[in-house]
Amino acid sequence: MADQQDLFTGVQETPERLKFDEAALDAYLKEHVADYSGPLDVKQFKGGQSNPTYLLETPGKKYVLRRKPPGKLLPSAHAVDREYRVMTALGGEGFPVPKTYALCEDESVIGTAFFVMEFLDGRIFWDGRLPQLDRAERRGVIEAAVDTLADLHTVDHVKAGLGDYGKPGNYFERQIGRWSKQYKAAETHSVPSMDKLIEWLPTAIPDGDETTVVHGDYRIDNIVLHKTEPRAIGVLDWELSTLGHPLADFTYYLMGWFFPAEMRGGLAGVDLKEENLPTVEEVVERYGARTGRSEIPDLDFCLAYNMFRITSIIQGVYKRSVDGNASSDQAAKYKDQIAPLADYAWSFAQKAGA
Repeated sequence: MADQQDLFTGVQETPERLKFDEAALDAYLKEHVADYSGPLDVKQFKGGQSNPTYLLETPGKKYVLRRKPPGKLLPSAHAVDREYRVMTALGGEGFPVPKTYALCEDESVIGTAFFVMEFLDGRIFWDGRLPQLDRAERRGVIEAAVDTLADLHTVDHVKAGLGDYGKPGNYFERQIGRWSKQYKAAETHSVPSMDKLIEWLPTAIPDGDETTVVHGDYRIDNIVLHKTEPRAIGVLDWELSTLGHPLADFTYYLMGWFFPAEMRGGLAGVDLKEENLPTVEEVVERYGARTGRSEIPDLDFCLAYNMFRITSIIQGVYKRSVDGNASSDQAAKYKDQIAPLADYAWSFAQKAGA
C-alpha cells in the first residue's frame, strides 16, 4: 500500500487520448478567468479520477481543470456541472473546497465540458494508516477528517441554494433499489450473500429520515490537508454528491476501520493505540458530538448497506472487464473481491438482525 502514495501523487505527461487544444483553453481562460495570463503549461494529475483532472501552470499562478472524459458516456455520469455547482455553493457557506473560477459547457473549446478551480497546495494521503506521518500527527489528521465531514452535514443546504440538488427523503430506499438493479444488470456469477442482501436491505431501513448534502465518496484521499497543520483546506471529487442521508455518508467513511490494509489502506487488524489512530467508537463519538447526535443506532445496517453498494460497484467494474471495455487492466482481479465483500456485508446485516 505504501507505494500508492507514489502511484497516485503528482502529475504526468497527458496521455494522447486525453490531450486537448491547449491554445483554445488559453484563449478561453483569458476571457473568463480574472487576472489569468499565460503562457500555459498543462499536465495530468495521476490519481484515480473518473473525470480527468489537470494541473494548469502559468508563471504567476496554478489552477486545476476537471473535465468530462472523451467518448460515449452514460447520460448522468461525469456531471462536472454538478460538481462545480456544489463546490461553488459550499464555498459560499465557508466549507473548505477549492475556489471555483469558471464552468464551460461548450464542448467546442476542448472537446468536453470542464471547469476550472483553485489549486490547493497541501497534503493528500492515500493510505488510511498514514504511514508517512510521525505517530504524534496521525490522530489529529483523522480527527480533522471527521470534523470536516460533520461540518458538511450541518450545512443548511436550502440556504446554500442546494434545495433541489437531489431528491429529499427516502435515500436508503432509493439507493438500495438503484444498486440492486445495477448489480443484477452486471451480474456474471451467483453470489448468495448479494441475493440475501437485495432481499433483506429494503425491509430493514431505519426509522427517521434526514436530508443533507452528502459527498458520496468521502475518504482520506479526497481531502487536501494543510501543509503543517491537522486541518482540511479542501475536499475534492464531488462527482457522487447529492442530497441524502448523512449517516450513509458517515458510515461510508467509517468502513475504512473494517477493511484490511490491502483495501485502500484499511485499518482492520491495526493496533490503533500503538499507531495513535482513533477507534471506531472514538470516531462515532466525535462525529456525534459535532453534529449533535448522542448515538448512531443503526451502525450495522449502515455498514451492511455501504458494503453492499461497494460490492455492486465492483461487480459493475468487473462486468465491463468481461465485456472488454473496462477502464482498468486490473478490473478482472475484482472478481475475487466480490463474494468476500458480499459475505462481509451480510455479516453486518446479521448483526443488525437479518
